[in-house]
Amino acid sequence: MTAESGIQTVLITGATDGLGKAAALLFAERGYRVFAAGRSAEKRAQLDALAKERNLPLESLEMDVCDDISVQGAVASVYQKSGTIDVLINNAGFVYVGTVEDLRMEDWRRQFETNFFGVIRVTQAVLPQMRERRKGRILMMSSVSGFVTPPTQGAYSASKHAIEALSNALRYELYPFGIHTILIQPGYIMTNIQNTAMELTQTYQEKFKSGPYAKLYASYLGSAKSTRAQSKTTPEDCARIMLKAIEAPRPKARYGVTLLATFAKWAKWLLTDNAADRLFRRRYGIAREK
Repeated sequence: MTAESGIQTVLITGATDGLGKAAALLFAERGYRVFAAGRSAEKRAQLDALAKERNLPLESLEMDVCDDISVQGAVASVYQKSGTIDVLINNAGFVYVGTVEDLRMEDWRRQFETNFFGVIRVTQAVLPQMRERRKGRILMMSSVSGFVTPPTQGAYSASKHAIEALSNALRYELYPFGIHTILIQPGYIMTNIQNTAMELTQTYQEKFKSGPYAKLYASYLGSAKSTRAQSKTTPEDCARIMLKAIEAPRPKARYGVTLLATFAKWAKWLLTDNAADRLFRRRYGIAREK
């Protein structure tokens, strides 16, 4: 919070598209000073132009969460301009679609480098000042895939499982310093992340069509298409849940977004592993081969 204005400062990673962009715009509209971090110069310019057009207290900044120097430089820039960071939203991430056997090791590394190690980099850069001030909130963008793993989503789900574990540790470690760590767990929301996921699968197209898991890929893609058609939750809906999380006097440890997230959480609690496995096998048409 800047001493002269009392306005809270929010840093959002992966903020030039999708859920991050929706949150950046909503928070700025509510009077927060928002720094929207992203790698794409074109998308940053578009967001800056939109903020200028709407006269919003929002500015973009370059940050690659996979690069230590980039993260340190971006965080230092925010401190120089605002003096503090009151809320950090770790949102940067992407999805690799592929079976455990098919995905190359370099793709596993890239998945975790962005979705997990990138989160650690930014959090470590921001924490010292939050801890000294005895104040702050950190929102971790997880997913339904953080606690339920569909087939062909092993890499993405593993990275989100790791985010869940990291958030649990931070919630305990930062409690003495008055810092809240909050998980946001969206279900299926239409954003550009789905298009990016499909672009990343181009190198696996032959395996999708004729590999040993071809039937599974076809089932997954059909299920994803059906889910897209049924999805009614927007990025703006998710942003409102995020706003609730940073403004609640006593925030919950987890906030689910979409009916799918609520259903998956209750199913996780109520169903045995065998029952849950049968549910997934039926949904994706998975059967023993003779």
